[in-house]
Amino acid sequence: MDGSSQEEEDSTFTNISLADDVEHSSRIWHPRPRSLLSKMMNADMDAVDAENQVELEEKTRLINQVLELQHTLEDLSARVDAVKEENLKLKSENQVLGQYIENLMSASSVFQTTDTKSKRK
Repeated sequence: MDGSSQEEEDSTFTNISLADDVEHSSRIWHPRPRSLLSKMMNADMDAVDAENQVELEEKTRLINQVLELQHTLEDLSARVDAVKEENLKLKSENQVLGQYIENLMSASSVFQTTDTKSKRK
């Protein structure tokens, strides 16, 4: 290959610079006019935004529902703790009253066993 054939090859091919040239990169990557591309991108973005808005509203609704259920659970848990505490208090009072009644019964002659009753057995 001599120098003249090399020149012919160079003239038949277009050299594209790989440097960060804005003009060349815009022609390579965006063959459509920018206004049409912008309109298409805006339409796509509007559709994506509408879908995102629906998803965002659904997520917000679910988050609010979860928070409401958490508050309900906290309220129920507090109520269970209060009922447990009241139950323990009442059990203690019942034990005291039961002991008091046993003491009264043992001190009273009405509840004492008589010798005649024990003879019958």
